[in-house]
Amino acid sequence: MDASQFYSVVVPLYNEAENAPLLIQAVHDALKNYPYELILIDDFSTDETVKVVKDLAAPNVVLIELKKNYGQSSALMAGIDYASGDYIITMDGDMQNDPSDIPMMIEKLNSGSYDLVVGQRQKRQDNLLRTFPSKVANFIIRTTTKLNVKDHGCALKVFTKDTAKELDLYGESHRFITLHAHMNGARIAEVPVKHHSRKFGVSKYGIGRTTKVINDLLLLLFNQKYLQKPIYLFGNIGILIFGLGMLINFYLLILKILGNSIGGRPLLILGILLVFVGIQFFTTGIIIDLLMKTYYESQKKRPFNIRKISSF
Repeated sequence: MDASQFYSVVVPLYNEAENAPLLIQAVHDALKNYPYELILIDDFSTDETVKVVKDLAAPNVVLIELKKNYGQSSALMAGIDYASGDYIITMDGDMQNDPSDIPMMIEKLNSGSYDLVVGQRQKRQDNLLRTFPSKVANFIIRTTTKLNVKDHGCALKVFTKDTAKELDLYGESHRFITLHAHMNGARIAEVPVKHHSRKFGVSKYGIGRTTKVINDLLLLLFNQKYLQKPIYLFGNIGILIFGLGMLINFYLLILKILGNSIGGRPLLILGILLVFVGIQFFTTGIIIDLLMKTYYESQKKRPFNIRKISSF
């Protein structure tokens, strides 16, 4: 790890009064020979978390207090926005991640010119309510994208500054930071890291958030495949449904020509309905395509990210 570089460790906290002192000490032990800042973001804790951190008044520690409980994604975004390090490290505040893995991860990032190194938790110390949704999400991501990362839920990650600053985190999307970075063109490596059981407090994540996670995942997958070309999704669905409706109506037309009564057939209603639904899907694709263009142009965004510009 290069001592000439500056490191920012970003950690969201919510009701972690017992773990905060252990976290601060563990980060100091791991990075004591390097210039660093530890950015703790209190997500409107209802226990003594803020008081404990302030009473410690530890060097190199920055405490950001949010006005209300916004959730982990917003807390991470606040910390990343504030961070000034050449490398930005994220981890959970429950002491299940081990800061001693950070130097190894930074070495890995530099050794392969990676933009992001993510941890893969070994012998994960969590119950089924946490591991099952994580396994489902990891499986879906691996099978629907080209990103071969086995543990998207591990909070311990090391970013280059530019990679972290490009992230836009909303909802529960902090669980898919690796996929966000992949969509932005980041080069990613995964390394095994230690994982500990929680000593104090209780998990703030359970099966109740599974539907939120699935919704965010589906939105991310849509953005990855169709954000810049929504007409390909909605237009293709519309053409398929419209074509099926027209086939049904053509079949009924032939029956009518042959002298059969079709007025009382449910198939007639289905055929007409499919034609109108197909048209609606196609026109929806056109509208979303226009909204996509407005999204990029109104904010002067570009549908691409430039890694580097060199002049010779």
